[in-house]
Amino acid sequence: MAYKKERLESLIREELSKILLKEFEFDALVTITGVESDKEYKTAKVKFSLIPSEKAPDILKYLGKNRNQIQYLLMKKIRINTLPQIRFEIDYGPEEAGKIEKLLIESKKKNKKRAR
Repeated sequence: MAYKKERLESLIREELSKILLKEFEFDALVTITGVESDKEYKTAKVKFSLIPSEKAPDILKYLGKNRNQIQYLLMKKIRINTLPQIRFEIDYGPEEAGKIEKLLIESKKKNKKRAR
């Protein structure tokens, strides 16, 4: 059963990425970072990150407004009896990881200067 869930989530992520790239225009780079379906396959939380991150609220609103169209396009690609209802959520993980990496690099530079 876990395999089916993982396979469905992977398929949704793959097809949704293609749909967003081909069918919609964004003024940001939008990347689907993950899909999490509930146990009953009724809903699927779609996490996305974007650059620049300041546009996240606008993009989230845009995706919400177009959710029915996106759902329809996704149903045409994935042929299963009941496709989970998608819900979009901003994933700040990649942005936070970038900030931490930047801080670590700056810290290493400071430590090298002190060592001299």
